[in-house]
Amino acid sequence: MGVTHHGRTERLDLADPTLRDWTCTVLAADAEQGIVLDRSAFYPGGGGQPPDHGVLLWQGVQTRITGTRKGDDLWLIPAEGDPLTPVGTQVAGAVEDTRRTLLMRTHSGLHVLCGVVFRDFGALVTGGNMEPGEARMDFNLPEVPADFKARLEELVNTEVGADRQVVTRVLGRDEALALPDIIRTQSNLIPADEQEIRIVDIVGLDVQADGGTHVASTSQIGKLQVVKVESKGKANRRVRVRLS
Repeated sequence: MGVTHHGRTERLDLADPTLRDWTCTVLAADAEQGIVLDRSAFYPGGGGQPPDHGVLLWQGVQTRITGTRKGDDLWLIPAEGDPLTPVGTQVAGAVEDTRRTLLMRTHSGLHVLCGVVFRDFGALVTGGNMEPGEARMDFNLPEVPADFKARLEELVNTEVGADRQVVTRVLGRDEALALPDIIRTQSNLIPADEQEIRIVDIVGLDVQADGGTHVASTSQIGKLQVVKVESKGKANRRVRVRLS
């Protein structure tokens, strides 16, 4: 659950993050909870990455999807006032491409940032959040050099320009946790009962457990601008970035 399926829904978003449209069948529809599909390419949100937006098309009708509610099933949340898709109906799903692509580029950019800060400054992540094209990441970094902001931006964009492959794979829990430095957050956020762990590898730079969507190579990220570095406590530094 969570890697290939969540409840009754096959996770097409993780199998192929470039997929933007597909056909599927409605398994459940509820005015309060939302809509459950047998197959979905909507990323449901998690790990700081927001959920996808998009549409379901059926019998000449459009239902806009504005979010996801995660429980035993993945419940897609329709826009207020839009119709519910009838159970058993075959529908066409489509993910909003501009938003998803920006989120993929942003998420992969954060992994490059994380890899550089860990490699060159020895700091772990303490928090983060992203929106399409911009994000923040917090690090346990008590001391920073005076030229940290400019130096970090240069280091990150050198790695982006290196066109490193971004590879994902799924490993058993024991095999995954045996990888060195696989947890890049200060606290281990992997659920204790999760037996399969998805690994995102920016080849030669960063390997970590992650459940989000990513570009295929770092050159697809584009230039990453370090907008601001803030102090958030005695040992915590917040780095704000955006794509440019």
